[in-house]
Amino acid sequence: MTEMPSTPEGRKMSITLRRSGEAPRHSAVDMTTTLGSLTVPDPVFTASGCAASGQELAPFNDLTAIGGVVTKSIQLTARAGRATPRMAETPSGMLNSIGLQGPGVDVFIKRDLAWLEEHGVRAVVSIAGSTIEDYGKLAGKLRGKPLAMVEVNISCPNVEDRGQVFACDASAAAAVVAAVRRGTASGVPVFAKLSPDVTDLVSIATACVDAGASGLTLINTTLGMVIDTKTMRPALAGVTGGLSGPAIRPLALRCVWQVHQALPDIPIVGVGGIRTGLDALQFILAGASAVQVGTVIFHDPGAPARVSRELREALAARGMDRLEQAIGLGHRPPDMMVPEAPEPLGAELSPAEPESYPGYPPGYESGYDTSYEDEAMRLTEDA
Repeated sequence: MTEMPSTPEGRKMSITLRRSGEAPRHSAVDMTTTLGSLTVPDPVFTASGCAASGQELAPFNDLTAIGGVVTKSIQLTARAGRATPRMAETPSGMLNSIGLQGPGVDVFIKRDLAWLEEHGVRAVVSIAGSTIEDYGKLAGKLRGKPLAMVEVNISCPNVEDRGQVFACDASAAAAVVAAVRRGTASGVPVFAKLSPDVTDLVSIATACVDAGASGLTLINTTLGMVIDTKTMRPALAGVTGGLSGPAIRPLALRCVWQVHQALPDIPIVGVGGIRTGLDALQFILAGASAVQVGTVIFHDPGAPARVSRELREALAARGMDRLEQAIGLGHRPPDMMVPEAPEPLGAELSPAEPESYPGYPPGYESGYDTSYEDEAMRLTEDA
């Protein structure tokens, strides 16, 4: 067992390297995480807008086993959304310009929220509005209803301020959060979902926390566009759309890192291009207490359960028996423990072909492939 110094949050770390031949103790990893006043048995949630209210995913996942289902953003009244085409594929991702289509909060409560409660699924209700008053009213309608958390989608234009997006202005973002916090039961966490399309994300995150946010969801989609070279016009009817998928993962990871560094005591839910357990692990190491899986669901509806399983395996392979040991661990000083041959980013674990950590006694399993380093060394010697 290797004793490690305290993390920036003061947690003592103890990592046990697993000997070759030992069975991985995946089931022994405690995946419990805490988001404000909410404690859940698993850190993986669905992402808003990618699975409606969860019913479509039920045949592919045990929705009671994951952290919860984040609903599509709900508004006060029904909304048809934008004109079509509303989606466009991009390299390593996609653009969407759905326009918050939905049935309105009253129908949502009677139909979708009731289904989630009936099936024992933890519901994280995402809300969106056009005015600060809208958000406050939505919070009031949801008060006392069976929900685990409220996620505030503030990447919406403020009609009272020339269409300025709430998430791009610290004062407006704080005002929305304050209104939702006032209208929400005290025991229900309120998380603000922030946009990366700003110059100073930390200042907006701080303003939201000061206004009463229990935590932060990072990040929403980033604005992008595609032009159809056949029609020589924008591919989306709304011209621009939100970019999601693996293409934005480095951006999302950077945002989680920066905000955790500035606000280490504030729980963060990381979202943006997560498709594997190792992707999720990167967000946890950057400081996220939980993650959301979104775009990958479109071609792998079982992704939430799979990512949870892969994350558990990745933690076990690194000798950790609790998820919380990994939260923010990437911020540790570089001399604590850095493998000399890290796995390629995004690669899956290969327990069938164990290698040894350089510098550690033979017989300790790392899960890393160092063959590429050996080849690089040979080429250097030949030169």
